[in-house]
Amino acid sequence: MLDVKRLILLRDLAEYGTVSAVADVHQVTPSAVSQQLRALETETGAVLLHREGRTVRLTATGAALVRQSERVLAELERAHGIVRATDGEVAGELVIGCFTSALAPVAAPLVSALVERHPRLRPRIVQAEPEDALPMLRRRDLDLVLHYRYRHLGAGLPGGLAARTLFEDPLMLAVPERLRAAAGEQGVAALRRERWVTTPPPSACRDVMLHACHSAGYAPQLEHDYTDLRSALALVATGLAVTILPGLLCDDPPDGVAILPIPEKGRTVEAVARSGAEEHPAIVAALDILTAYRHPTCDGTRPLR
Repeated sequence: MLDVKRLILLRDLAEYGTVSAVADVHQVTPSAVSQQLRALETETGAVLLHREGRTVRLTATGAALVRQSERVLAELERAHGIVRATDGEVAGELVIGCFTSALAPVAAPLVSALVERHPRLRPRIVQAEPEDALPMLRRRDLDLVLHYRYRHLGAGLPGGLAARTLFEDPLMLAVPERLRAAAGEQGVAALRRERWVTTPPPSACRDVMLHACHSAGYAPQLEHDYTDLRSALALVATGLAVTILPGLLCDDPPDGVAILPIPEKGRTVEAVARSGAEEHPAIVAALDILTAYRHPTCDGTRPLR
Protein backbone atom coordinates (compact mmCIF):
# COMPACT_ATOMS: atom_id res chain seq x y z
CA MET A 1 0.00 0.00 0.00
CA LEU A 2 1.40 3.38 -0.99
CA ASP A 3 1.71 6.11 1.62
CA VAL A 4 -0.67 8.97 0.81
CA LYS A 5 1.56 11.66 2.33
CA ARG A 6 4.43 10.52 0.12
CA LEU A 7 2.18 10.67 -2.94
CA ILE A 8 1.36 14.27 -2.03
CA LEU A 9 5.06 15.12 -1.86
CA LEU A 10 5.65 13.59 -5.29
CA ARG A 11 2.69 15.49 -6.73
CA ASP A 12 3.99 18.73 -5.24
CA LEU A 13 7.45 18.07 -6.67
CA ALA A 14 5.85 17.86 -10.10
CA GLU A 15 4.06 21.17 -9.39
CA TYR A 16 6.84 23.22 -7.78
CA GLY A 17 9.87 21.74 -9.51
CA THR A 18 12.40 21.49 -6.67
CA VAL A 19 12.74 19.61 -3.39
CA SER A 20 13.45 22.91 -1.62
CA ALA A 21 10.18 24.43 -2.86
CA VAL A 22 8.23 21.37 -1.71
CA ALA A 23 9.94 21.57 1.67
CA ASP A 24 8.92 25.24 1.97
CA VAL A 25 5.30 24.42 1.14
CA HIS A 26 5.15 21.67 3.76
CA GLN A 27 7.33 23.52 6.28
CA VAL A 28 9.84 20.70 6.62
CA THR A 29 13.49 20.30 5.66
CA PRO A 30 14.59 19.35 2.13
CA SER A 31 16.32 16.27 3.53
CA ALA A 32 13.01 15.10 5.05
CA VAL A 33 11.30 15.47 1.66
CA SER A 34 14.11 13.57 -0.09
CA GLN A 35 13.92 10.79 2.48
CA GLN A 36 10.17 10.38 1.97
CA LEU A 37 10.53 10.33 -1.81
CA ARG A 38 13.16 7.59 -1.58
CA ALA A 39 10.81 5.64 0.67
CA LEU A 40 8.09 6.01 -1.98
CA GLU A 41 10.43 4.58 -4.59
CA THR A 42 11.03 1.61 -2.29
CA GLU A 43 7.28 1.12 -1.86
CA THR A 44 6.62 1.20 -5.60
CA GLY A 45 9.72 -0.77 -6.54
CA ALA A 46 10.30 1.74 -9.36
CA VAL A 47 12.59 4.66 -10.17
CA LEU A 48 10.45 7.75 -9.87
CA LEU A 49 13.13 10.45 -10.03
CA HIS A 50 16.23 11.27 -12.03
CA ARG A 51 18.85 12.77 -9.68
CA GLU A 52 21.67 14.76 -11.21
CA GLY A 53 23.60 16.60 -8.50
CA ARG A 54 21.04 18.90 -6.86
CA THR A 55 18.65 18.66 -9.81
CA VAL A 56 15.72 16.28 -9.53
CA ARG A 57 13.13 15.53 -12.23
CA LEU A 58 10.41 12.94 -12.59
CA THR A 59 10.88 9.84 -14.70
CA ALA A 60 8.07 8.75 -17.02
CA THR A 61 6.97 6.35 -14.27
CA GLY A 62 7.02 9.16 -11.70
CA ALA A 63 4.93 11.40 -13.94
CA ALA A 64 2.41 8.59 -14.49
CA LEU A 65 2.14 8.04 -10.74
CA VAL A 66 1.53 11.77 -10.20
CA ARG A 67 -1.35 11.72 -12.70
CA GLN A 68 -2.88 8.75 -10.94
CA SER A 69 -2.29 10.20 -7.48
CA GLU A 70 -4.55 13.18 -8.28
CA ARG A 71 -7.43 10.75 -8.83
CA VAL A 72 -6.57 8.79 -5.69
CA LEU A 73 -6.44 11.90 -3.50
CA ALA A 74 -9.74 13.18 -4.89
CA GLU A 75 -11.43 9.83 -4.19
CA LEU A 76 -10.11 9.82 -0.63
CA GLU A 77 -11.58 13.30 -0.13
CA ARG A 78 -14.93 12.08 -1.48
CA ALA A 79 -14.83 9.05 0.80
CA HIS A 80 -14.24 11.30 3.80
CA GLY A 81 -17.20 13.44 2.76
CA ILE A 82 -19.45 10.39 2.43
CA VAL A 83 -18.50 9.21 5.91
CA ARG A 84 -19.24 12.62 7.41
CA ALA A 85 -22.53 12.87 5.50
CA THR A 86 -23.82 9.73 7.23
CA ASP A 87 -23.83 11.64 10.53
CA GLY A 88 -26.87 13.53 9.28
CA GLU A 89 -25.67 16.83 10.77
CA VAL A 90 -23.09 19.41 9.72
CA ALA A 91 -20.61 19.58 12.59
CA GLY A 92 -16.95 19.96 13.48
CA GLU A 93 -14.39 22.58 12.48
CA LEU A 94 -14.25 24.25 9.07
CA VAL A 95 -11.10 26.34 8.49
CA ILE A 96 -11.56 28.96 5.77
CA GLY A 97 -8.76 31.00 4.24
CA CYS A 98 -9.86 34.47 3.16
CA PHE A 99 -8.10 37.33 1.36
CA THR A 100 -8.02 40.68 3.12
CA SER A 101 -10.60 42.64 1.12
CA ALA A 102 -13.24 39.92 1.59
CA LEU A 103 -12.91 39.62 5.37
CA ALA A 104 -15.61 42.14 6.26
CA PRO A 105 -18.03 41.88 3.30
CA VAL A 106 -17.86 38.10 2.73
CA ALA A 107 -16.18 36.12 5.54
CA ALA A 108 -17.99 37.74 8.47
CA PRO A 109 -21.52 37.20 7.10
CA LEU A 110 -20.51 33.69 5.96
CA VAL A 111 -19.53 32.72 9.50
CA SER A 112 -22.73 34.23 10.89
CA ALA A 113 -24.92 32.34 8.42
CA LEU A 114 -23.07 29.04 8.99
CA VAL A 115 -23.41 29.24 12.77
CA GLU A 116 -27.09 30.16 12.49
CA ARG A 117 -27.90 27.27 10.14
CA HIS A 118 -25.55 24.68 11.65
CA PRO A 119 -25.04 25.24 15.40
CA ARG A 120 -22.63 22.29 15.73
CA LEU A 121 -20.34 23.61 13.03
CA ARG A 122 -17.36 25.74 14.11
CA PRO A 123 -16.17 27.87 11.18
CA ARG A 124 -12.77 29.49 11.63
CA ILE A 125 -11.38 32.25 9.42
CA VAL A 126 -7.67 32.54 8.61
CA GLN A 127 -6.56 35.71 6.80
CA ALA A 128 -4.42 34.68 3.82
CA GLU A 129 -3.89 36.01 0.31
CA PRO A 130 -4.23 33.46 -2.55
CA GLU A 131 -0.48 32.94 -3.00
CA ASP A 132 -0.30 31.73 0.63
CA ALA A 133 -3.76 30.22 0.98
CA LEU A 134 -3.56 27.71 -1.88
CA PRO A 135 -0.41 25.96 -0.56
CA MET A 136 -2.05 25.88 2.89
CA LEU A 137 -5.13 24.28 1.34
CA ARG A 138 -3.06 21.64 -0.44
CA ARG A 139 -1.22 20.67 2.74
CA ARG A 140 -4.56 20.54 4.62
CA ASP A 141 -4.04 23.51 6.91
CA LEU A 142 -7.22 24.96 5.37
CA ASP A 143 -10.46 23.28 4.26
CA LEU A 144 -11.77 25.99 1.95
CA VAL A 145 -10.28 29.14 0.42
CA LEU A 146 -11.89 32.36 -0.73
CA HIS A 147 -9.69 33.14 -3.71
CA TYR A 148 -9.47 35.69 -6.49
CA ARG A 149 -7.75 35.86 -9.84
CA TYR A 150 -7.42 38.85 -12.14
CA ARG A 151 -8.77 38.00 -15.57
CA HIS A 152 -5.86 39.66 -17.39
CA LEU A 153 -3.07 38.59 -14.99
CA GLY A 154 -3.93 35.43 -13.11
CA ALA A 155 -2.59 31.92 -13.64
CA GLY A 156 -4.57 28.70 -13.38
CA LEU A 157 -5.08 26.74 -10.18
CA PRO A 158 -2.49 24.19 -9.07
CA GLY A 159 -3.38 20.54 -9.57
CA GLY A 160 -5.60 18.79 -7.07
CA LEU A 161 -7.85 21.80 -6.46
CA ALA A 162 -11.35 22.63 -7.67
CA ALA A 163 -12.89 26.11 -7.86
CA ARG A 164 -16.46 27.37 -7.91
CA THR A 165 -16.99 30.87 -9.32
CA LEU A 166 -18.87 33.09 -6.90
CA PHE A 167 -19.03 36.55 -8.49
CA GLU A 168 -17.14 39.12 -10.54
CA ASP A 169 -15.49 41.91 -8.58
CA PRO A 170 -14.91 44.92 -10.87
CA LEU A 171 -11.90 47.21 -10.58
CA MET A 172 -12.63 50.80 -9.64
CA LEU A 173 -10.81 54.10 -9.90
CA ALA A 174 -10.90 56.09 -6.67
CA VAL A 175 -10.15 59.77 -7.30
CA PRO A 176 -10.83 63.11 -5.60
CA GLU A 177 -14.08 64.73 -6.66
CA ARG A 178 -12.14 67.38 -8.62
CA LEU A 179 -11.05 64.60 -11.01
CA ARG A 180 -14.44 62.91 -11.46
CA ALA A 181 -15.21 64.42 -14.87
CA ALA A 182 -11.73 63.89 -16.35
CA ALA A 183 -11.42 60.32 -15.06
CA GLY A 184 -14.95 59.57 -16.21
CA GLU A 185 -14.07 60.61 -19.76
CA GLN A 186 -10.46 59.40 -20.06
CA GLY A 187 -10.13 56.75 -17.37
CA VAL A 188 -6.62 55.98 -16.08
CA ALA A 189 -5.09 58.12 -18.85
CA ALA A 190 -6.36 61.27 -17.08
CA LEU A 191 -4.24 60.54 -14.00
CA ARG A 192 -0.70 60.56 -15.37
CA ARG A 193 0.25 63.65 -13.32
CA GLU A 194 -1.36 62.45 -10.10
CA ARG A 195 0.30 60.76 -7.12
CA TRP A 196 -0.77 57.17 -6.49
CA VAL A 197 -1.37 55.15 -3.34
CA THR A 198 -1.16 51.37 -3.63
CA THR A 199 -0.14 48.26 -1.71
CA PRO A 200 3.54 47.45 -1.02
CA PRO A 201 5.23 44.86 -3.24
CA PRO A 202 4.79 42.00 -3.84
CA SER A 203 1.08 42.56 -4.41
CA ALA A 204 -1.48 41.65 -7.05
CA CYS A 205 -3.26 44.98 -6.47
CA ARG A 206 -0.02 46.84 -7.15
CA ASP A 207 0.62 44.76 -10.28
CA VAL A 208 -2.87 45.54 -11.56
CA MET A 209 -2.41 49.28 -10.98
CA LEU A 210 0.96 49.28 -12.75
CA HIS A 211 -0.51 47.30 -15.66
CA ALA A 212 -3.38 49.78 -16.03
CA CYS A 213 -1.07 52.81 -16.03
CA HIS A 214 1.44 51.24 -18.41
CA SER A 215 -1.43 50.34 -20.75
CA ALA A 216 -2.41 54.02 -20.67
CA GLY A 217 1.12 54.96 -21.75
CA TYR A 218 2.86 56.13 -18.59
CA ALA A 219 4.64 55.06 -15.41
CA PRO A 220 2.71 56.23 -12.33
CA GLN A 221 4.15 58.31 -9.51
CA LEU A 222 4.03 55.83 -6.61
CA GLU A 223 3.88 58.15 -3.63
CA HIS A 224 2.27 56.10 -0.84
CA ASP A 225 2.18 52.44 0.26
CA TYR A 226 -0.89 51.25 2.19
CA THR A 227 -1.44 47.63 3.15
CA ASP A 228 -5.14 48.40 3.63
CA LEU A 229 -6.47 50.07 0.48
CA ARG A 230 -9.80 50.86 2.14
CA SER A 231 -7.88 53.06 4.56
CA ALA A 232 -6.14 54.59 1.54
CA LEU A 233 -9.50 56.06 0.51
CA ALA A 234 -9.07 58.59 3.33
CA LEU A 235 -5.91 59.80 1.61
CA VAL A 236 -7.75 60.04 -1.70
CA ALA A 237 -10.39 62.14 0.06
CA THR A 238 -7.73 64.77 0.89
CA GLY A 239 -7.25 65.33 -2.85
CA LEU A 240 -3.58 64.29 -2.71
CA ALA A 241 -3.72 60.79 -4.22
CA VAL A 242 -5.58 58.43 -6.51
CA THR A 243 -5.79 54.63 -6.55
CA ILE A 244 -7.32 51.54 -8.12
CA LEU A 245 -9.06 49.06 -5.88
CA PRO A 246 -11.56 46.17 -6.03
CA GLY A 247 -15.27 46.84 -5.93
CA LEU A 248 -15.55 44.91 -2.64
CA LEU A 249 -13.87 47.88 -0.94
CA CYS A 250 -15.97 50.60 -2.55
CA ASP A 251 -19.47 50.27 -1.09
CA ASP A 252 -19.18 53.23 1.33
CA PRO A 253 -16.42 55.67 0.24
CA PRO A 254 -15.69 58.77 2.35
CA ASP A 255 -16.93 62.19 1.31
CA GLY A 256 -14.82 63.75 -1.40
CA VAL A 257 -14.05 60.47 -3.18
CA ALA A 258 -15.44 59.61 -6.61
CA ILE A 259 -15.63 55.89 -7.46
CA LEU A 260 -15.60 55.10 -11.18
CA PRO A 261 -15.60 51.68 -12.88
CA ILE A 262 -12.73 50.62 -15.15
CA PRO A 263 -14.43 48.91 -18.12
CA GLU A 264 -13.57 45.22 -18.67
CA LYS A 265 -11.12 45.14 -15.76
CA GLY A 266 -11.74 43.08 -12.67
CA ARG A 267 -11.19 39.87 -10.83
CA THR A 268 -13.12 36.66 -10.41
CA VAL A 269 -13.83 35.62 -6.82
CA GLU A 270 -13.94 31.86 -6.27
CA ALA A 271 -14.32 29.30 -3.52
CA VAL A 272 -11.55 26.69 -3.80
CA ALA A 273 -11.41 23.26 -2.18
CA ARG A 274 -9.33 20.16 -2.69
CA SER A 275 -10.69 18.04 -5.53
CA GLY A 276 -13.27 15.66 -4.10
CA ALA A 277 -13.71 17.67 -0.89
CA GLU A 278 -16.51 19.74 -2.44
CA GLU A 279 -18.85 16.94 -1.27
CA HIS A 280 -17.88 17.23 2.40
CA PRO A 281 -21.04 18.36 4.28
CA ALA A 282 -19.41 21.39 5.92
CA ILE A 283 -17.96 22.57 2.62
CA VAL A 284 -21.30 21.99 0.87
CA ALA A 285 -22.95 24.14 3.56
CA ALA A 286 -20.43 26.96 3.02
CA LEU A 287 -20.73 26.77 -0.78
CA ASP A 288 -24.53 26.94 -0.56
CA ILE A 289 -24.23 30.23 1.31
CA LEU A 290 -21.42 31.63 -0.80
CA THR A 291 -23.15 30.98 -4.13
CA ALA A 292 -26.03 33.14 -2.89
CA TYR A 293 -23.65 35.96 -1.94
CA ARG A 294 -24.23 39.37 -3.45
CA HIS A 295 -22.43 42.68 -2.89
CA PRO A 296 -23.82 46.15 -3.69
CA THR A 297 -20.76 47.27 -5.71
CA CYS A 298 -20.54 44.07 -7.77
CA ASP A 299 -22.88 43.86 -10.75
CA GLY A 300 -26.29 42.39 -10.05
CA THR A 301 -25.63 41.58 -6.41
CA ARG A 302 -27.39 41.81 -3.08
CA PRO A 303 -26.25 41.24 0.54
CA LEU A 304 -25.79 37.78 2.06
CA ARG A 305 -28.76 36.48 4.01
